[in-house]
Amino acid sequence: MNTATKEAPPLSELYERDEVAWYGAMIELIELGRTEEVDFVNLKELLESMANRERKEVKSRLRLLLAHWLKWQYQPEKRTGSWRVTIELQRSELQDDLGDSRVLYNHALEIFDAVYIKALWDAATETELPPNTFPETCPVTLDELLAE
Repeated sequence: MNTATKEAPPLSELYERDEVAWYGAMIELIELGRTEEVDFVNLKELLESMANRERKEVKSRLRLLLAHWLKWQYQPEKRTGSWRVTIELQRSELQDDLGDSRVLYNHALEIFDAVYIKALWDAATETELPPNTFPETCPVTLDELLAE
């Protein structure tokens, strides 16, 4: 018995210890067609986590964009370069993210109205304007917001 050769740790253990090495191992197994050896349990967990992170980022960017857009529209006397930069940055990032993924675009459409309500409250709080200053429903569509 040769004790000098070490067996590789199980893939689930590798996932916990060194995620980057685990990625490499998954890629190699898939490239070699050895799909029966793929760590599907952790792969599923990773993909779900990535999808959730992407959706949360879209939601966060959309909320920030809408809040600043509302401030820009309803408090023009207090417009700042900072507001403009935030609007342009969030718009640009969302255009990139949503343009690259129909799934994320559809997600943004699904959450648009609910996110608008939260952004309305953000804008009201930040501007100290009463919430009824802003329209109850968003006066622009997602596409219009992204295209401005």
